[in-house]
Amino acid sequence: MTRLSIAHNAYVFVGDGRKALFLRNDGDRAFLNLKAEKIFVEENPPSRERGPDRPGREKMSADESIRSSMEPTDWHELAKHEFALRVAHALDRLVRERQVKDLIVIAPPRTLADLRRTLSDDIKSRIRAEIEKDLTKMPIWEIEEHLRAESD
Repeated sequence: MTRLSIAHNAYVFVGDGRKALFLRNDGDRAFLNLKAEKIFVEENPPSRERGPDRPGREKMSADESIRSSMEPTDWHELAKHEFALRVAHALDRLVRERQVKDLIVIAPPRTLADLRRTLSDDIKSRIRAEIEKDLTKMPIWEIEEHLRAESD
């Protein structure tokens, strides 16, 4: 396993389907000092609070008596994907504007997959490490601790 090293002014993205932190290392490779640059938080209530509570029905033939239920829309999952897309565009813009050279991405597997599909090749080339974990509920000092443990 390669040792994780986060350079001075490198950015660390920590996100999931409803919260995203854009952090900058104000310290150096030996002593992390992450500072929040931007934070996005979106309310994402469960599907049962958003859409109809019963799936729709579809006619299977001209015979009115034959019907099939349709798969219900998972509004909660859909919102997570849409949030990941918006955050990916914001990350792309931030990396270009601030001329970020090194980027660490930390997200659960599904969010990471959404980011991989959305980020430009230029931004992907700046990613130094991807960590498949959800650290969005942690305070910044705990994220630093987790990254220190990853670098040991």
